[in-house]
Amino acid sequence: MSGRLDALFEFLRRGLIEPLGRLGGSVVAALRSLTTALWRFRWRVVIVAVLVLIVYGLRTHPPYDSVRRGEVLARTDALDGSVSLYTAGTVLVLPGIHQLRRYSIRDQVYRPTESSSATGPAPFQSVEGLPIGVDLAVRWTVDRARLAQMSKDFPDDISADLVAPAVRGIVYPTFARYSVREIFSQRRTEIQRELIAELKPKFTAMGLVLREVDMGKVDLPPDYRAGMEKLLSEELETEKIHYTLQLKEAQVKQQQLEAEADKVRRQTAAEAAGQEQVIAARAQEETMKHILPFKQKQIEQRRLEAEAEKVARIRTAEGAAEARRIEAKGEADSRQKLADAEAYRLDLVGKASAGQMEREGTLVTRYPLLIQKTLADKLSDKVQVIIAPLPAAGKFIGSSLLGDQSSVTPGDDATAALTSRAGGSR
Repeated sequence: MSGRLDALFEFLRRGLIEPLGRLGGSVVAALRSLTTALWRFRWRVVIVAVLVLIVYGLRTHPPYDSVRRGEVLARTDALDGSVSLYTAGTVLVLPGIHQLRRYSIRDQVYRPTESSSATGPAPFQSVEGLPIGVDLAVRWTVDRARLAQMSKDFPDDISADLVAPAVRGIVYPTFARYSVREIFSQRRTEIQRELIAELKPKFTAMGLVLREVDMGKVDLPPDYRAGMEKLLSEELETEKIHYTLQLKEAQVKQQQLEAEADKVRRQTAAEAAGQEQVIAARAQEETMKHILPFKQKQIEQRRLEAEAEKVARIRTAEGAAEARRIEAKGEADSRQKLADAEAYRLDLVGKASAGQMEREGTLVTRYPLLIQKTLADKLSDKVQVIIAPLPAAGKFIGSSLLGDQSSVTPGDDATAALTSRAGGSR
């Protein structure tokens, strides 16, 4: 057993105590070296420490602040007590010299929640001494024109330290002058105007601006509420009957007035109809005065138009007869000229035929063979006839046509030979 303990102690000494001792010696040596180095560079270390402290202070407490939207920054100088307002941008804030406060320029609403219920901790009291709860809403904001003047007097929580006491000091006495019924239904608007009239100068004196006071739900004690509701329902029923009777009377008067108006309207319509008929008769009479001369003028115009048409027709007939006479005369002259032209033509044709026959007789007398040629031409259109002088003895009949003139004598010009050639028949 003792051997095991000795082995354990030996293991602890070698595994833990000796390494820890060596580690502690090294740490002590390092601290001694660090202390020596720090002492050697002590001024640099002090400067670095001071700079680190300054940077840390500036980081945690920056010497500037920004104006957020809907806010106004009021910077108070501790040396001279002056107050500067800033609505935008970045503001320099020196620690120990400047004091900075933020104020919201938006409308804020204060609601006395402890007085909104008749069973709440601080209900309002009516003139009868009954507790009532009113859901009151007071809308206010800071007066920017007097903010620099009142900034030093404003508490940290304006709503709780200024608005709430001022509202309680005015609202409680005001409600105590009215009965529950007046607060509940009859004079609510009047009470609201009175609260505004009394709170506005008080808020102005505190450097605030009162926007509006609204009265919402009115909470009554349960027993009183039941009786009030019953009474109000009866009053409403009475008023309803009263208004119903007034409405019936108004309806009766309306019917009477409508009947009278209808009567007057009918009389006026009858008078207007009679007057209209009289005016129409007079107008018709006046119209007839103008229509009769107009009709007479129309009759005279139609008579003149008939006479003019008659004269026009007579002149048209005379013109047509004269045109026919001229056409007949022209046609007779034309026929006479045509007959003269035909006689002249026949005369010329006869003369031309006689001259032609005379020339042909002379030609036949001179050339008797023309009779045979003419006869051959009339026999067929395929027969070709050539008239040539008679050749010399032993010569070809067409030698004279080919240009051989040696054997032709002047005396032979009166002779002709007839040669016929039928291409298709031969």
